[in-house]
Amino acid sequence: MLVVLVVAVGASVTIEQAQAAAGRAEHPMPGALVDVGGHSLHVVRAGEGGPTVVLEAGSGEVASGWQAVATALADDTTVIRYDRAGTAWSEPAGTPRTADAIVAELHTGLDKIGAPKPYILVGHSLGGLYVREFARQHPDDVAGLVLVDARPEDDARRTAELVPNGAGTAALPTWIPSLLKATGVLRLGQGVLLDGLVPASQRREFLDVTASPTYFATQREEADLIGPTEQALRDQDLGALPVRIITRGLPQDYAAAGIDAGTGAELERIWQDGQRRMLALSTDSRLVVAERSGHLVPAEQPEIIVAQVRELLGE
Repeated sequence: MLVVLVVAVGASVTIEQAQAAAGRAEHPMPGALVDVGGHSLHVVRAGEGGPTVVLEAGSGEVASGWQAVATALADDTTVIRYDRAGTAWSEPAGTPRTADAIVAELHTGLDKIGAPKPYILVGHSLGGLYVREFARQHPDDVAGLVLVDARPEDDARRTAELVPNGAGTAALPTWIPSLLKATGVLRLGQGVLLDGLVPASQRREFLDVTASPTYFATQREEADLIGPTEQALRDQDLGALPVRIITRGLPQDYAAAGIDAGTGAELERIWQDGQRRMLALSTDSRLVVAERSGHLVPAEQPEIIVAQVRELLGE
């Protein structure tokens, strides 16, 4: 039975590798690889002129998730979207996935491709912390921030007692989703295990391109190493830098993550309160609600992001 199991797993891995390779051929790399020191990032550039709009994805998300936003804004100016190291088309890095490393790599990549300064940084979810750290380290390069249902720096601390061991996929050891991907289990039933995590229209690309061999470990490492950045960003003062905060209008589906209704309601209250606390980042800040969108605003209501960026471009 052990021999049969080993053979079956080996066959499953081989089949999954073949399917992923065929899928990657159907989804050719849209951008170019840019060397940022020891490894290359996949960077997609569109449009011309400046300021450059830089799109920073959330946890587990990649450049393709910004396509609707980037396509619309390319008529106005230069737009950059990219895959962070270790995900999708980008090569894995040999350094820990701290915010310092991620900001340094993005800054180097933008310099390498000659993206016109200054930058309007757009950060979704965890990416909101990265663009705020970029602005903290390189204030002279930044003309404005758009925070898209961005993670507040105190969210983990304020919710620790409500979900002490995490919830949903965040509570799983990294080896579990990695094994499910490697053996092709995630493809079963048209990716039913990805319900609530990846839109149905994007699942094929997720399985073939996004979920690279280092994807799940990278996602977990980014989450595990964000704490020092959260601490550094507490009481951040961006002066009069234009900051636009877009928050979701539809609550998360907490039940799908195994969270009871009462706890879910409190988690949502804390999240929404955190969005409004970020108004204190700047004397030129404004909050907009994406009434028809949940957390995945770039996919569900991209036009509201485009409108806020265009407003900053006009200013």
